[in-house]
Amino acid sequence: MSAETGLDRPHVFQPADKSAAGSPLLLLHGTGGNEYDLLPLRDQLSPGAAVLSVRGTVLENGMPRFFRRLDEGVFDEDDLHRRADDLAEFVVTASAEYGIEEGSLVAVGFSNGANIASAMLLQRPGLLGAAVLLSAMVPYAEPPAADLSGTVVVISNGERDPMIPAAVTQRLAGLFRDRGAEVVELPHPGGHQISAAILPQISNVIARPERHTRTPR
Repeated sequence: MSAETGLDRPHVFQPADKSAAGSPLLLLHGTGGNEYDLLPLRDQLSPGAAVLSVRGTVLENGMPRFFRRLDEGVFDEDDLHRRADDLAEFVVTASAEYGIEEGSLVAVGFSNGANIASAMLLQRPGLLGAAVLLSAMVPYAEPPAADLSGTVVVISNGERDPMIPAAVTQRLAGLFRDRGAEVVELPHPGGHQISAAILPQISNVIARPERHTRTPR
């Protein structure tokens, strides 16, 4: 087992509060971030829930990322495929170690973190119970087939995001719908950012009781 797939990979785990009722979160930062960046989202999306927050292990000019890119908006898809599998194996190992129920994690990714979350959804269906994709792009030119029925995918992109035209957002939503996911689009008027105003709506979606009835595959 490599360091990337074992528990030596940089990460933070926060156990659930006794009163917590929401789903555990898998937090995935954007380029240049780290495993601490998105921790404040716990209180806004799933208060008191268990949190697994992971650092990307690829460096681009010293900035952590989850996979390589060839240029702005141009992904190294071979590396993305490999890194998504590595991250999925880490999630399996960490979930067993920390007592996180199989299929219960909600991935919350921003930018680069959202893109590797999308790749994991496509490559490892059933690993995640849901995903929240913030400032997300299409991960693959030819996305793999996957059965994502029963999986909720929230996409929240900015209407003024210079990196992600509306057509890209619609393509991303379409590829998940085509694979059976329930896609909820929550756009905001800003740019390449996390909109605080949208977080209560996202929380409502991922907290719906019927979302917890899916059977892990």
